[in-house]
Amino acid sequence: MTTGTVLWTPPADVLETSRMGQFLSWVRDERGVDVHDYAGLWEWSVTDLAGFWRAIWDHFGVVAHAQPTATLGDTTMPGAEWFPGATLNYAENVLRMPGLGDDDAVVFAYSQAREAVTLTARQLRDEVRRVAAGLRGLGVGEGDRVAAYAPNIPETFVLLLATASLGAVFSSCAPEFGSRSVIDRWSQIEPKVLVAVDGYRYGDKDIDRRDEVAAIRAALPSVEKLITIPYLGTDGDWATLDGPEPLTFAAVPFAHPLYVLYSSGTTGLPKPIVHGHGGILLEHLKMLALHHDLGPGDRFLWFTTTGWMMWNFLVSGPAVGAAIVLFDGNPGHPDLGTLWQLAADAGVTYFGTSAPFILACRKAGVQPPPNVIRGVGSTGAPLPPEGFRWIYAALGPDPQLQSLSGGTDVCTGFVGGAPLLPVTEGVISCRALGAKVEAYDPEGKPLIGRLGELVVTAPMPSMPVGFWNDSDGRRYFEAYFDVFPGVWRHGDWITIGEDGTCVITGRSDATLNRGGVRLGTAEFYSVVEGLPEVADSLVIHLDESDRLLLFVVLADGVDLDDRVRGRIRTELRAALSPRHVPDEIHRVRAVPRTLSGKKLEVPVKRILTGTPADRAAAMGALANPESLAAFESVVPGS
Repeated sequence: MTTGTVLWTPPADVLETSRMGQFLSWVRDERGVDVHDYAGLWEWSVTDLAGFWRAIWDHFGVVAHAQPTATLGDTTMPGAEWFPGATLNYAENVLRMPGLGDDDAVVFAYSQAREAVTLTARQLRDEVRRVAAGLRGLGVGEGDRVAAYAPNIPETFVLLLATASLGAVFSSCAPEFGSRSVIDRWSQIEPKVLVAVDGYRYGDKDIDRRDEVAAIRAALPSVEKLITIPYLGTDGDWATLDGPEPLTFAAVPFAHPLYVLYSSGTTGLPKPIVHGHGGILLEHLKMLALHHDLGPGDRFLWFTTTGWMMWNFLVSGPAVGAAIVLFDGNPGHPDLGTLWQLAADAGVTYFGTSAPFILACRKAGVQPPPNVIRGVGSTGAPLPPEGFRWIYAALGPDPQLQSLSGGTDVCTGFVGGAPLLPVTEGVISCRALGAKVEAYDPEGKPLIGRLGELVVTAPMPSMPVGFWNDSDGRRYFEAYFDVFPGVWRHGDWITIGEDGTCVITGRSDATLNRGGVRLGTAEFYSVVEGLPEVADSLVIHLDESDRLLLFVVLADGVDLDDRVRGRIRTELRAALSPRHVPDEIHRVRAVPRTLSGKKLEVPVKRILTGTPADRAAAMGALANPESLAAFESVVPGS
């Protein structure tokens, strides 16, 4: 399937210098597995699940209080049983920080509201000890929930580790979430302690959140104590979380709840997705060390808020010996060069972001300053070829670009890159180790080289422990397993090539099925948003009338006249096919997006077919809920 230009190739000594190459050699020498390249390593990892995941456990020296009696007790999905008998603690394994000394910096925190903060390994452990003692003094113990309404700052990271050290359960929402959206999430898990900022800064604007915090607490009778972080300088009692007790770690079972993440909640109550200590630890060790090649000496930045699973992914960095770089603020203030300048100033070696950010930088003509970036990660949406090309034009030939796709459901990527594989424009390099990803046709038969439903046909340790308050597992089953029995259906369209490369073409629930041909949304956006006249876009297919509607946000000073409409149609016809030419093109002021930046095709489709906007989407889950109103006035075909 790989037909594009190869933009990066692994160095000749990659087997000796990369962590994945070293793992491959270790597997061959210590386990007697006959593997010599990525294809062989992946095949072994998904056919001998027990052997592969036990190798991850042993190779990284997981700290356990009780060793497992087996690796995989039951392979049935849902319900696979991993590492029965094992007890461990995620926080203990993160705070081990292999390869880092007590005085080595492990957290670099930058903010548009506060002075920069650096924490050494010793300081981080002591902060976690202090906060854990304070939580213990508030009566927090195993299974209790601690909620954080806080941005990407050191206090939030410390709180996660302190909560996990006690065997309590953590959950975070970014402070830009409205109170209704937060209440919808946390009323399901009934937190005992709420930790909240008084507000936050976005660019040069301070946003007071004290009223929202009061509303959240009033709606959560389970909250026994509110702790305030004085982010904007008002009175706060964060410092009172303290105590003399030493840092200890609760020995919990492998599947003990670590934290609760949430689906976007754009079309209903957010799903409370429970992740376990062991599954998250093993998955993040694998991805961060082997796929992203992170270790001691690295500084790892991924731009994210605490409401997106990439924050949970980022803060596992110390578990593989990498320092993490936290950024709290607006990546577009004062301009789109802000994050690139931060990366240069902070010595970032791995720069993670979203595909829309990369495309926005390309369109704005951003020129990153000299830096030491050797790896770039892109997720959140498919990255088109022009996004790949811009990275190499802007950063030069040396960094490896990894486009990856996964989700909150597994808190990782199913498909991504690997140090042993080349980077080809427009395609994802591989299926991740231990992730048996396949493309299925509607009858559940695997496809190669053709578009199909992304499914996972063998269990992964970081598949959710379950959903909170889903005692019979029905919600969990219906979310992933009710289409193909015993197989995880993720909800994306994917094409898998003979060579193992992958292309994600959008959500299967937002598919454009025109004339019996399925069209992915990603390719539309790549073409339309590549035009200088178009700043953003959204495409919707109305099944009953077989009409294709394109909504565009135009660049400043551009009108949606016949010339612009004609150019859009001509470009789509030439770059894609006549089937991709929209029947109607409408101008809107903004494309509705979730708080993590994803476009809302499905809610807009509901509005266009008669559902009121306030019922089509949960407004508190949107970054710009006012944008939905424009779609209510659209009458297709008029």
